[in-house]
Amino acid sequence: MPDNKRNYKICSDEELIAFFQKEDIDAFNEIVDRYKDKLVNFIFRYTGSKEESEDIAQETFIKLYLNKKLYRDIAKFSTWFYTIALNITRTYKKKESKISTISISDYDPEHDKDFDIRSTVRNPEEEAGSVVESDYIQKAINSLEENFRAIIVLRDIEELEYEEISEILDIPLGTVKSRINRAREKLKDLLKDIYREN
Repeated sequence: MPDNKRNYKICSDEELIAFFQKEDIDAFNEIVDRYKDKLVNFIFRYTGSKEESEDIAQETFIKLYLNKKLYRDIAKFSTWFYTIALNITRTYKKKESKISTISISDYDPEHDKDFDIRSTVRNPEEEAGSVVESDYIQKAINSLEENFRAIIVLRDIEELEYEEISEILDIPLGTVKSRINRAREKLKDLLKDIYREN
């Protein structure tokens, strides 16, 4: 149960999920607050769709809510969480159709809280400085092969460490490093071509 004296803001991700595994809904709320904007941005860069990214983010939080007991304190929480998000995103893209989502509040009948996940982060185009430049970058990312797109988003947008990317994608560390270099080269060429076209 929630501890009213607990300061969730200073808790590590691993502490929060441990509290949530003991049915502390306030710990879950803190995880949502901490990750919602990063998650929507990560998925947006992977899919290129703001609407899809919000749907997939909500689906990811629902999966976390329902499967909280599956987390084991042998990996960083963020690694486990991004793995869930990436798997859902890949499945979502394969289906090429909308996933119907439900409100997390349906799973917490004792509380009158609603956990609709809507990002408060500024539109990614604004973050990039200009709509045109961001469109070119997103177009280039979208045209990368799936394995290169995933790795460039995890490293250069989410700024995850090589070791964490290795765990999320389940590939060796050496492969992570070489794939990042190849993805960056491909992206550089694509951006050069896209800018030239436009």
